[in-house]
Amino acid sequence: MESRAPAPIARSLFAFSIFYGGMVCIAGVLGNKQVALGPLAVEAGIFAFLLLVVTSSAIAELYGRQIANRLVQLGFIPLIVSLFLTLVVLAVPASPAMEPERLSAFELMMTGTPRIWLGGIVAYGTSQTLNVTIFAALKGREGGRFLWLRAAIASVLSQVLDSLLFVTIAFYGVFPIGELMMGQIIAKVVLSIVLVPPLIYAFVALGRRLDRQA
Repeated sequence: MESRAPAPIARSLFAFSIFYGGMVCIAGVLGNKQVALGPLAVEAGIFAFLLLVVTSSAIAELYGRQIANRLVQLGFIPLIVSLFLTLVVLAVPASPAMEPERLSAFELMMTGTPRIWLGGIVAYGTSQTLNVTIFAALKGREGGRFLWLRAAIASVLSQVLDSLLFVTIAFYGVFPIGELMMGQIIAKVVLSIVLVPPLIYAFVALGRRLDRQA
């Protein structure tokens, strides 16, 4: 009996999937720094999360909602594995040759509470799935038009949910979260409106170009 060759994967889907996995892992690391954007203060992980939004939306545009949702689901693998590896590395004794200041900085940056890790996992899965769902629903209603508007609306709503979930799960009861939550929501809404529309056009154009070269 002849073995059937596996179906080839589209070049853009392969490239975007690798990129997506990388952004899932780096987002939590970047989130250790808070950046000032004019009057807005936001954790730097938002830039990686916006790229996740753009990537999943671009795949939904090119290949449909089902494939984009599968990408979001597979994103849990690098996310959970990276958290597990972080715990392993933190548990392994440091080399005596490592400078104490560097070790202290590493442990401070990489150590998180279970609530923060849980908040990140829940917020990631829920907000990214909502982004794909809204984007695909708007495409079904508007067809291929208004790509920038569909992407911006989906990003804004999913990022609001992301902030609500993460801040509540990670910090509720630890300190008053109202001001932090509103600041995060405003910053994410502004960045979604400013950054997502041009990026979605760039990603969709890149995907189509990669597929034409296949």
